[in-house]
Amino acid sequence: MTPDLQEDIRQRKPFTSLEQEAQLSVVRTASLLVDAFEQMLKPYGITATQYNVLRILRGAEPDGLCRNELRDRMLTRMPDVTRLLDRMEDAKLVARARDSEDRRLVSTRITAKGLRVLDEVDSAVTAEHMRRFHHLGRTQLRTLIDLLSAVREKL
Repeated sequence: MTPDLQEDIRQRKPFTSLEQEAQLSVVRTASLLVDAFEQMLKPYGITATQYNVLRILRGAEPDGLCRNELRDRMLTRMPDVTRLLDRMEDAKLVARARDSEDRRLVSTRITAKGLRVLDEVDSAVTAEHMRRFHHLGRTQLRTLIDLLSAVREKL
């Protein structure tokens, strides 16, 4: 049996409320999932944030997205998307181009190298998802998804 959150974080005093315990449990679980995902991606030379950008841009092909559209679709808040895209462009994972009619608009697209990286990592990502959630049945997974969606709806 896995330890409950209070044991896991070595907290001696009880939580002040079920709501506090729920929030801390979500944060702790998310942290562990992200850490494991980052470790899985390490051999591929990308971070979870870069993977997320590549995944979004692959879905936006062939048009690509402007920086703000990309930022709005990201799973986690990223304050400096420009610098992230600079690093990814330096690594030749993405390419940016100014719109010929509106020079203020810069579109970002995934490159052939970025697509190759995603092709290499796709099966490892699927395996990671299975590894973390296979012990839950379909009903439990749907309940988890619905509960988390209900929480996000009120944010």
